Amino acid sequence: MTCDQDMEKLLILQDKFGLDPQFEYTKRYVKISRQDIKRKSVTKLNQDFMPQKVQVVDVTDQTPRYREQTCDEPLVVPVTKSPYPSSANASDFIFGVSTTYKRFKDPKTSSINEWTYWLTDGKGKSNGGKLILLLLDASKEDILDAWTLLNAAGIDVDVYQSDSKMEMAVRYLTLVPTLYNHPDRAGRKWIVTCDDDTFFPSFNALAEKFEEYDHTMPMYIGTLSEDVNNIARHGAQAFGGGGVFLSAPLAKMITEKYDSCKTEEKIRESNSGWGPQGDILLRKCIYENSDIKLTTLWDLWQLDLHGDPSGFYESGYKPYSLHHYRGGGWHDALPWHYTKIAHLCGEDCTLQRFQTRDDFIISNGFSVAFYPKGIDFNLQQLERTFRPLPEDKGWNLDFMFGPQRPSLAKTGRKISWDLQEATVNPDGSVTQIYVRKHTDERWTLPNKQPMTKMDGIMELVWIA
Repeated sequence: MTCDQDMEKLLILQDKFGLDPQFEYTKRYVKISRQDIKRKSVTKLNQDFMPQKVQVVDVTDQTPRYREQTCDEPLVVPVTKSPYPSSANASDFIFGVSTTYKRFKDPKTSSINEWTYWLTDGKGKSNGGKLILLLLDASKEDILDAWTLLNAAGIDVDVYQSDSKMEMAVRYLTLVPTLYNHPDRAGRKWIVTCDDDTFFPSFNALAEKFEEYDHTMPMYIGTLSEDVNNIARHGAQAFGGGGVFLSAPLAKMITEKYDSCKTEEKIRESNSGWGPQGDILLRKCIYENSDIKLTTLWDLWQLDLHGDPSGFYESGYKPYSLHHYRGGGWHDALPWHYTKIAHLCGEDCTLQRFQTRDDFIISNGFSVAFYPKGIDFNLQQLERTFRPLPEDKGWNLDFMFGPQRPSLAKTGRKISWDLQEATVNPDGSVTQIYVRKHTDERWTLPNKQPMTKMDGIMELVWIA
């Protein structure tokens, strides 16, 4: 362990995250202890998070460039002996995604890193999952470029062009026969349609869950929106961002009925007022041609949330899927970075909470939060930091989340450092960089004065 201040490194971080030249810096080692225990929503530790005074760094100070510091004893956290991402077997699944080449190539919206996490072993080899990618009006050069990039990452993928002349809802429905008729579909149990911002953080757990379902029967599995307004507007169906899972027998039926399910009449009927919806078109195709109804898997998440998503990601949940994390009217999150910790201590570690004696809570991979007036609230209830769109009735989200406790933003009772990047180091340890801005409007007192006058970085290094 080393906690010496490397000013060159800190200068890079200061520039990367737009911090003031003077900022608070804390480095903390966390030692995992893998045990035969169940995953808890929150684990209380008999240690302090911040036993020493916070250091202040001034990157304009030219000498010395390297300063010796003593490390505190590492936090020791018990974690379950959950499987590592590298051991996931996705060979029962074939996935279909429709997007644009522009979104695929834009660093802000590209899914290459996310797909690499849940479709490879993390070492450049496929985990058995197959991806079919449809790119809207892509040229041959675009298709080759996309295939080359994904193949280099170890993803087993085929890339095709989709036609912009086709209604968007129909392009979504087309994924089903495209996947079912694909030669690599043979022998797979589940046909999955999802969005380019659908992320599966715990694929071992997801695959284990699907072993409980009978894939030889027609099955339609997914989750509803968390917002009852969206269910009232669009219907009780699998919302595609959480992932829609179809057994092969049901996909066969949809493929056979495909032409009758995409008529002009059906397209009009799928218009919920927000234009024709692919999820509705798929539901209608299933419901009008069979007795099969949706089987809900609640740990798939559509995440129709706007604003600060902290309440969800700090909940201690272990989600099977995440969605809507690229902003654009929804929330912003970095699931590819959140899940880096799973490579060291297993899938259960991701977003697991650890509470210290001095009222810090590490939501592993998402945030480190300090509660200066203590933790006297129910941690099993989500903090309502977010809101639904477009209409917030106050109770829209209660049927999925339960009644939420009030947000602590602007109360002076909470201040948080949010994860901005994580790195798996050559020795297997994982470094997480959490950042707090003094201008963050959430971290103010009731009189609107900021809780701190300095930006801050927390660097957590997780070791085995």
